Amino acid sequence: MPHPSVVLATAGYDHTIKFWEATTGRCYRTLQYTDSQVNKLEVTPDKQYLAAAGNPHIRLYDVNSNHPQPVLTYESHMNNVTAVGFQCDGKWMYSGSEDGTVKIWDLRAPGCQREYESRAAVNTVVLHPNQTELISGDQNGNIRVWDLQSNSCSCELVPEVDTAVRSLTVMWDGSLVVAANNNGTCYVWRLLRGTQMMTNFEPLHKLQAHDRYVLKCLLSPEYCEPNKYLATTSSDHTVKIWNIFDFSLARTLKGHSRWVWDCVFSVDGAFLVTASSDHTARLWELSTGEAIRVYQGHQKATVCCALHDGTDPSAV
Repeated sequence: MPHPSVVLATAGYDHTIKFWEATTGRCYRTLQYTDSQVNKLEVTPDKQYLAAAGNPHIRLYDVNSNHPQPVLTYESHMNNVTAVGFQCDGKWMYSGSEDGTVKIWDLRAPGCQREYESRAAVNTVVLHPNQTELISGDQNGNIRVWDLQSNSCSCELVPEVDTAVRSLTVMWDGSLVVAANNNGTCYVWRLLRGTQMMTNFEPLHKLQAHDRYVLKCLLSPEYCEPNKYLATTSSDHTVKIWNIFDFSLARTLKGHSRWVWDCVFSVDGAFLVTASSDHTARLWELSTGEAIRVYQGHQKATVCCALHDGTDPSAV
């Protein structure tokens, strides 16, 4: 099977994972995920594997094979896995779950290597670009920084009491973090390095992005520079693109007919892929705000998407 230069996958509540040709919209591979719905997808930095987070497993699939079975299954979460991601070299994986834990998994060894207790259902986890801190957001409204070197929680803040933190995103250079919540609000902080090498949060902006839930927030990647954008997806069926320099609204992407759960930028920040309860994923050209491709084939809500159209960092 040829190695695709662009890996685009979607999944959701029909218990399937679909791989797509990004430009044509053709689905070229479908995997059955029989245990549960799929909550999150992430491609490894080297484009070799796709992690699919379900309930309560994480399964790792070979991107470049037709083999229908997972290469590995990671078990020890006790509830829905809501977040999954990889360290920049692909040596380890992190996850968050509604069981209230954040876990780290060494991809070269079986089992879970570390576990952090959030004491509430974890909705979102991101890795700081320094690769030494995980930031989690939970159902009770807590944001916690987990220092992987000291193996402890180094910072804790609550932007809005009893308002679930739905999504977190960190700027590629580690300068900003954004948290989106169930009230449609995005809180933006500057991330400052203190004398103790601990990350400090300096409030920068409060953005009322939507009138309903923000389900995903995502900052644009490095190669989008000098433009800097924040994408927000919502239960109001829209996706909004915000300019970071003044938090003005650059575009509203309209076309989905139900909740928009997930989004991912292309490596140059020129395109955005979104996943929706309307059973589709869409590819948007951000310069025009137009949906230039619709990926149709799922039979139920499509709640997650993964895209890797960059180079393997180890090959650079």
